[in-house]
Amino acid sequence: MKSAGAWECLRDIHVMLFGGLLDFAGQVRTRNISKGGFRFANVIFLQDNLPTISGMPQSNFPEILEKYAEMNIAHPFREGNGRAMRLWLDGMLERELNTRIDWAKIGREEYLSAMQRSPVNTLELAALLKNSMLPAEALCDEAVFMAGLSASYKYEM
Repeated sequence: MKSAGAWECLRDIHVMLFGGLLDFAGQVRTRNISKGGFRFANVIFLQDNLPTISGMPQSNFPEILEKYAEMNIAHPFREGNGRAMRLWLDGMLERELNTRIDWAKIGREEYLSAMQRSPVNTLELAALLKNSMLPAEALCDEAVFMAGLSASYKYEM
């Protein structure tokens, strides 16, 4: 697997999550999509934008947040972007800042609302994520990880 924060890492996560379920797992979408009135990046720009986003800096929280928000706008897959991207975000946070998000602390509606506004303003998303960061000693706690993963999956229901 490629380094946390790389486009190829996100693609590999998507394949691991959906490889047995979706025949297009890990493949860049070929159709324009929208959700809740927001149109994600046009497919003609994805092949150029994904390496650009991949190369964005990620050495501190504001940089990681900006990179996460940009990848959300790109929305590279037909399905499963949110689930894969939250694991991708956790990988960057763990690698760079020795933390992850405890997704069980963030409600579905508040997260989705913050994500909808993130293309314009990431302050709300930043506050949600910062208030839900795990201390370094909790990174190896499997129960915390599984509870967070379960909560993250419920965002898509």
